[in-house]
Amino acid sequence: MQKVYLDNAATTPIRQEVIDEMVKVMQQDYGNPSSSHSIGRSAKAVIETGRKTIAKCLNCKSQEILFTCSATEATNWILRSAVKDNGVKRIITSKVEHHATLYTVLALQEEFGIQVEYVGVLPNGALDYAQLGALLAVEVTTLVSLMHVNNETGVVNDINRIGAMCHQNKALFHCDTVQSVGKTEIDLQEIPIDFIVASAHKFHGPKGVGFAFVRKSLVLQPMLFGGEQEKGWRAGTEAVHQIAGMAKALELSYDNLNEERDYIADLKSYCLQQLQAAFPEARENASTTFYNILNVLLPFSEKKTTMILFNLDMKGIAVSRGSACQSGSLKPSHVLAEMLSEDDLKKPSLRISFSHYNTKADIDYLVEVLKEI
Repeated sequence: MQKVYLDNAATTPIRQEVIDEMVKVMQQDYGNPSSSHSIGRSAKAVIETGRKTIAKCLNCKSQEILFTCSATEATNWILRSAVKDNGVKRIITSKVEHHATLYTVLALQEEFGIQVEYVGVLPNGALDYAQLGALLAVEVTTLVSLMHVNNETGVVNDINRIGAMCHQNKALFHCDTVQSVGKTEIDLQEIPIDFIVASAHKFHGPKGVGFAFVRKSLVLQPMLFGGEQEKGWRAGTEAVHQIAGMAKALELSYDNLNEERDYIADLKSYCLQQLQAAFPEARENASTTFYNILNVLLPFSEKKTTMILFNLDMKGIAVSRGSACQSGSLKPSHVLAEMLSEDDLKKPSLRISFSHYNTKADIDYLVEVLKEI
């Protein structure tokens, strides 16, 4: 049976060069990086080389990069420390954020009684910048948490504009850049942003490792206690091979960015064209979307909708109806629920997400199977 993987917003295949790098590190640099002997120092050097590689890719200082096990951990850490340790009394976010942000904000609201404000989104998925400006004009110690690229719709927020608005109003800006790091240029010297989070498996690196960028002038307090790893900010022996793999994956992603971006953007355009040729009422659910994510509404009946992912999977096609974290849920996507009518929510909306490993033959097969359904 043909296998077609079109769920790259959920996770990406690891590049072979990254696997090779990780195997080499596991074989040669197996020491504990906190040990003072030469084998430990060698492992520590791998970590610091990886930190410098990531900082160079994002144009920031290496000491501003902190390693975590995931972007979810990094988001929890940043938001929690902002409230507990940095005097934040209000968080402004949106209801289309990843649940790592939404659930953390709700927990902080319950624990500390902080004020939470939600910026609205327009029917095309775009952020209501006028409302954000009005919210920021209220003087209270504030952190804004808004993502760069939406993981379900691919809508791109203008983080330069958001950052400027935040800093003009003396608010901190945390950004979930999970879907954009490694897939577009991010210059942290130019963007007025205080915190970003990223996860290696979204840019062809290993699972179980990510990082936070924390602007040097800001200080987080530890969420985990134990050893003095990560300058005492995050206890726990570092996963040296995963950090090396993440750094290699990010470096390769930016080395190949222009070529791969053009190729993937062409695939996305072809996919939408072929879907609309087969199903004239099919339409993209959002506008101004990222080049590798297509969220498309299909004119199928409610009866067909409930089984569409099962039928596609039976034919070897991997796509999603929303975030991978929610793929087992029968509830409609919390993102699309903010954008679509009740009638449209009953129809299938597929998130089709591409990488440079995909081909037009993959798309042709997807369309062929959808026709059969």
